[in-house]
Amino acid sequence: QAQLVESGGGLVHPGGSLRLSCVASESVFNFLKMGWYRQAPGKERELVATITNALHEAYTTYADSVKARFTISRDTAKNTMYLQMNNLKPEDTAIYYCNTDPPGRDFWGQGTQVTVSS
Repeated sequence: QAQLVESGGGLVHPGGSLRLSCVASESVFNFLKMGWYRQAPGKERELVATITNALHEAYTTYADSVKARFTISRDTAKNTMYLQMNNLKPEDTAIYYCNTDPPGRDFWGQGTQVTVSS
């Protein structure tokens, strides 16, 4: 079964940076629109960034809360998607997941924890 595995989270001070990775078990994900999602404690999961499939010139979108700080990208040769997060804020603390957009019920992984704290 196709799987997505997130990594790269950790504890960082406000203003710091992290790069998250999402490795797909199958290259089919290269042909799908993908997104990064996050869920903070006590809140619903939200979509923070998307990127079009590899058949088209990359077009990205961002939630207003992360615009100009986060950058989504993908490396089709590695079946991997990234989320570069700069100038992190405490409100970015959450579990980060990757999935298709719209999300596939069977593709949710364990996520990777990002904690921004001084």
